[in-house]
Amino acid sequence: MQSSRCQHDTSTHARWPEETVADRSQGAQLAMLQELVQYWGTGYDWRKAEAKLNALPQFMTSIDGVDIHFIHVRSRHENALPVIITHGWPGSVFEQIKLIGPLTDPTKYGGRVEDAFDVVIPSLPGFGFSARPTEAGWGLERIGRAWGVLMKRLGYTRYVAQGGDWGAGVVQAMGRQVPAGLLGIHTNLPAAVTNDVGAALGGGPAPAGLSEKERSAINDLGAYVQNGGLAYLVMMGARPQAVGYGLTDSPAGLAGWMLVHGGFDKWTYGKDPKQSPTRDDVLDNFTLYWLTNTAASSARIYWENRGRDLISSAAQKTDEISVPVAITVFPDEVFRAQETWARRAFRNLIYFNEADRGGHFAMWEHPELFAAELRAAFKSLR
Repeated sequence: MQSSRCQHDTSTHARWPEETVADRSQGAQLAMLQELVQYWGTGYDWRKAEAKLNALPQFMTSIDGVDIHFIHVRSRHENALPVIITHGWPGSVFEQIKLIGPLTDPTKYGGRVEDAFDVVIPSLPGFGFSARPTEAGWGLERIGRAWGVLMKRLGYTRYVAQGGDWGAGVVQAMGRQVPAGLLGIHTNLPAAVTNDVGAALGGGPAPAGLSEKERSAINDLGAYVQNGGLAYLVMMGARPQAVGYGLTDSPAGLAGWMLVHGGFDKWTYGKDPKQSPTRDDVLDNFTLYWLTNTAASSARIYWENRGRDLISSAAQKTDEISVPVAITVFPDEVFRAQETWARRAFRNLIYFNEADRGGHFAMWEHPELFAAELRAAFKSLR
């Protein structure tokens, strides 16, 4: 697809601030960001990104008054299990493209014919090529209902759902709603912080009987939060319009803001040619936000769901989820859910695994590993 909403190109005569530290503690480092933006304006080719998208079947459909863009790839194998996969912020459908092949054609990637999936990847309302809502109210519950409508509209009478980041909140909402045909959900950012663990994160006493592994997960997340790791979340949850003005006006500002996300902590800005996502992969994603003018509309998902902590079991009402739940934990994720917590949070946990590599953008980083996790997670539901 091509964007018809581009207002000006990504090259920029940016004004740059000084910096006073030699690390990421205040945000993306100046020299790294300058080099990235320079390449973005002079060496990066959006037409290649368009070709990636246009090689895939894409569609638009109106649900609840908003046009929803989605990719829909059917497997060539019979009896493929349909899965709807939901991204978050600052992600997009570009985050999931490399996952399509291993899921739809598993025999090419070490899987079996009976592991095949039909894949549906929608763009969240206000993200990418989906329309920008003109009124408030598009929270997790409404998006979850829309995805149920979408899968029914596609003719699927049985399917599963996967999500990370805000996508995790969406699939958990679907797990509460149980739309017709939903067999189960998988998440790589589960709402597994129970009340006692949450109290410890807030500085209270640690629950009795914690293992060293559990203590480490609590301490690492606590340090991340205390050092401002979620400050971007607080700002977009409180004042997304204020954030949106600068991000809508400056591609350099947009990139600098998105790179503060913890999922990019180990990203090398293209210095490691073996690393996924590549520099062009990340710029595909940033350019999609830029060309579609969705910096502000995407930020509003935080405001719409303020007070609904994505990793809190109570905030996400996990006790109301009746469908089977599968969880994969990746070691470089900011929040490493523990199995004991997950079993208390989710009454119908059918799969829990700790992967040996990967972080917040695991499907972008290690798509074949992620696909293998989904095969294992949903095997019992086929």
